[in-house]
Amino acid sequence: MEIRESGSVPSRAAPKEWFTGPVWQDPIIEAGEPARLRAIRVTFAPGARTNWHTHPLGQTLVVTSGSGLAQVWGGPVRVIRPGDVVWFAPGEKHWHGAGPKNAMSHIAMQEALEGVSVEWLEPVTDAQYNQEA
Repeated sequence: MEIRESGSVPSRAAPKEWFTGPVWQDPIIEAGEPARLRAIRVTFAPGARTNWHTHPLGQTLVVTSGSGLAQVWGGPVRVIRPGDVVWFAPGEKHWHGAGPKNAMSHIAMQEALEGVSVEWLEPVTDAQYNQEA
């Protein structure tokens, strides 16, 4: 058993090459082999968002606070709220982030396939982000 005390792992700014706007990450778990689970709490400032990306084994989001947006490639922008659980299928190109006026936090969970849990792609343009939700 391992217990990581609350506050013992510092928050970190999300890498600017994969996110637009201020985003903070708080690691929850990155299990070593043979386990594959990765989980992180992500907090987006208003207007902040991920780049387009995919996950080889899919991704589950649990929205914990605020109001956000999510979109799969070719689909409509959808509003996500606290308590919502969002599933992106393996290889499904998508993005997610805060709405334009509110911050949003979620727990993101995904598994790694041969050590890879995400493939980062191009930024979400302002025109894509500002589509009517």
